[in-house]
Amino acid sequence: MKSAPLAGWLAQAGLRNMPLEELVDGFGRRLNETGLRVERLFVGMNTLHPMIRARSLIWDAAEGVNQHFEIAHSEIDSTEIQSSPFAVMLLDGVSERRRRVDGTDDLAGVPVFEELRAAGMTEWIGWVQSFGELSLRIGSPAEAEHSERLGLVFSVSTNRPNGFCDGDLTLLREVLPVFALAVKATSMRGIGHGLLAAYLGNDPASRVLSGTVVRGEVMSVEAVVFFTDLRGFTSLADTMPGRELIAMLDDYFTCMVQPVVAHEGEVLKFMGDGMLAAFAVILDDHAEVCTAALAAAEEVLARVDALNEERRNAGKPATALDISLHIGRVLYGNVGSDTRLDFTVIGPAVNEASRIEALCEPLGQALLMSQAFAEAATASRDRLVSLGRHRLRGVREDTELFGLVV
Repeated sequence: MKSAPLAGWLAQAGLRNMPLEELVDGFGRRLNETGLRVERLFVGMNTLHPMIRARSLIWDAAEGVNQHFEIAHSEIDSTEIQSSPFAVMLLDGVSERRRRVDGTDDLAGVPVFEELRAAGMTEWIGWVQSFGELSLRIGSPAEAEHSERLGLVFSVSTNRPNGFCDGDLTLLREVLPVFALAVKATSMRGIGHGLLAAYLGNDPASRVLSGTVVRGEVMSVEAVVFFTDLRGFTSLADTMPGRELIAMLDDYFTCMVQPVVAHEGEVLKFMGDGMLAAFAVILDDHAEVCTAALAAAEEVLARVDALNEERRNAGKPATALDISLHIGRVLYGNVGSDTRLDFTVIGPAVNEASRIEALCEPLGQALLMSQAFAEAATASRDRLVSLGRHRLRGVREDTELFGLVV
């Protein structure tokens, strides 16, 4: 059994950033072509992500990659994770371990070994491979991962009656480092996109990774501008402890973000206690985009109402949210200095959305829409009511504003 052809294929797969599922499937099939008789592969990696601590997948010889898992930060202390054979390896600083799973040994306390025995497997071999200078470990839910503490846990299982032979182990040890490098190559791109998406938004992240990185590189697009601001938050900030204030702000931002994303809007930035989002008009379908933005706004307000009721019942301070919707052309792209850029939208339409939001409290409305939005929202027009013409700060002419029919 020669490892060179398989190592060469892995190197090329890594250089091409082959998708992880395709990489693992190709690796599993090629291992079997060497005569190893691998029935199951497990591949797991930690990651840098605000919500997800680790990802893993399972490949089997019959179906290929057929299971995917995501582990949240809060789940790192779960019984499933702590009872994994890799947890012991990480704790003991062991990089390789073999285990027969077909005998009479007590496998209690390690559910995966019991599962493998039930599936007819005879032997399991696991490896831990770091991607950086720091050793892999399982931290607490409150601990963030480190870019130098990323890595791979990997296992192979066989149903061959005598398990793996010495030649099998030699080949696996020869190709595993190349496999780990290939996995690192493709997974780091995903980690990079995930981090950029968390801080910039999904579409800006994709554009940045695709090369839209030059200052002043913008495009003119038509979009619904979605502007929010918490009412009276500044006074709350003067009276609340810092950590409580941040926790409260995070709860309100969760109410704002999830409906916008669910309705295919793009959250572009947080501004203190406010948020700027946009819904791009595709194929001139103004009515559909306006319907989506309006549905998102209503859901945001409903969630904020529920959160406020929960907070008041708990004796905690609560505040109202104001939202404005406007439609117009914006410049979308890179704005900033030569060393610090922001990927956002700018233009008169953004300024007008901000000015409209400032009138929510004086007009006693949680949601205000511009005349341009009302005219474009033909599918929702019967739900909108005119609130008269009003002067927007910095805008030459009065504009008609609209609210929802009560």
